[in-house]
Amino acid sequence: MARTRLVVLATLLAASHAVGLAQSSSQERPRVVVAELDGIIHPVSAEYLTGTIDQADTSGAAVVVFILRTPGGLLDSTRTIVSRMITSRAPVVVFVGPSGARAASAGFVITIAADVAVMAPGTHIGAAHPVSGSGEQMDETMAKKAASDAAAYVRSLAEARGRNVPLSEEAVLESRAFTDREALQSSPPLIDFAAQDLNGLLRQLDGRTVKRFDGRTTTLETTNADVVRVDMTRRQRFLSAIAHPQIAYLLMTLGVLGLTIELWNPGAIAPGVVGGLCLLLAFFALQILPVNTTGLLLILFGLGLLILELKVPSFGILGIGGAVSLLVGSIMMTRETPGVTVSLRIIVPAVLAVAAIVLFLGRLTLAAQARPPTTGVEGLLGSEGRTRIALAPDSPGQIDVHGEIWRGYSREPVPAGAKVRVVEVNGLTLVVEAVPSTREGEDAWKA
Repeated sequence: MARTRLVVLATLLAASHAVGLAQSSSQERPRVVVAELDGIIHPVSAEYLTGTIDQADTSGAAVVVFILRTPGGLLDSTRTIVSRMITSRAPVVVFVGPSGARAASAGFVITIAADVAVMAPGTHIGAAHPVSGSGEQMDETMAKKAASDAAAYVRSLAEARGRNVPLSEEAVLESRAFTDREALQSSPPLIDFAAQDLNGLLRQLDGRTVKRFDGRTTTLETTNADVVRVDMTRRQRFLSAIAHPQIAYLLMTLGVLGLTIELWNPGAIAPGVVGGLCLLLAFFALQILPVNTTGLLLILFGLGLLILELKVPSFGILGIGGAVSLLVGSIMMTRETPGVTVSLRIIVPAVLAVAAIVLFLGRLTLAAQARPPTTGVEGLLGSEGRTRIALAPDSPGQIDVHGEIWRGYSREPVPAGAKVRVVEVNGLTLVVEAVPSTREGEDAWKA
């Protein structure tokens, strides 16, 4: 019995020791926090990336890795991301990948600002020339000021990171782009090394000494790292999807159509609710995206011309002008900012659909308004019916009108079964007059 107890106790001690070793081993594994961004740089993506750094700092991660694929975006959001990267407790690695990806415009600035910049084979970075945040064409003086400001910002980042300052400046002032080989083989290089994938990236990071923005150095340990991926929240994914220029354009189109249908058909409710919701979501997206004011005004002007086409005889000139205005305005609305554009494959069908629907519904509305009333007093005036009994000036009778029996009165005698027309409505009494019948085989009524 005593021997059995000793065996059980030894087993428990061994298991406890094994668990302790496993926990110790797990605690000693370096943690790598990974965030992947494939899209435009805007406030939602800035919130996602800065939130990832916050989570890495809280969990004591050794490295933060941003897998970046972007056509560019807003400079204000880029500055927000870069500022948080500089103050990050853990070194931040930007990996442009996989092969075929790019980090253009704002993505180039983020790559240059990283503690470690890495590109996959077959990727490219650069083309960071600034444009107006409103999408408007800047005059020469303002364009020079914006380009000079952005160039100075990129130069300061490249110099602090020990990267090629002249090439970084050329990417801004001359919109120059660089392949992974060009970026790596320049002297000094724009990036630190090339890697095929995340695993290869972590292998090459292990043991590398990194100089931080403030001059401190740290040695990275990524062997057998615990990789923690951070995804966008549902709210961030939803807002990021809305902020895509093509989605924003479609939402605006649907919103305008919905409100137009509701105005022409008051009380339909559903088109107005859907249209209002789509417009609100579109306004949110347009606050994030750079929008050309002239293009937006052209879109509104085009809708006005389409509506005028329904009321003014222009032989189609107003309709054609409205469609052209919609098309040009849609193209201009977000065309000025690289990577933040609406495809013609979206614009052309949307413009044709809007023009066709507005004209079709408008003509239906005008045709309905031109029809004579069918209800109320106006609907009774001019209606025809037949007398059920004879009518006399001093003897009202009954008549059939609209399938209903009414009290009728005539200023002239009318026999039973005669055809009559309503000329006046006095309360529930109809004043009628006889309608002579001309059909063959039927006697004409004679006064």
